[in-house]
Amino acid sequence: MKERILYGWTFRRVVYVLIGAYIIVQSIKDDQWIGISIGGYFAAMGLFAFGCAAGYCGPVKENIQTTKTEDMDLSGVDYEEIKSN
Repeated sequence: MKERILYGWTFRRVVYVLIGAYIIVQSIKDDQWIGISIGGYFAAMGLFAFGCAAGYCGPVKENIQTTKTEDMDLSGVDYEEIKSN
């Protein structure tokens, strides 16, 4: 847990912590107590690196395999022309 908090900081994590802290402070000033939980969620997401702040919002790019067309052997491929009326 200590490594998760201290290492791997990205710009997105810092922004989540700052936005969460801002929402918490404004909620306390305006006596909007439900805002504290919303701001706490954003701040925790940035602080503990879960959710989108951890960078796992999209597909993992390391697992996607790409093949260049220069590396492919297309000599055995047969093409058939299709005519439309």
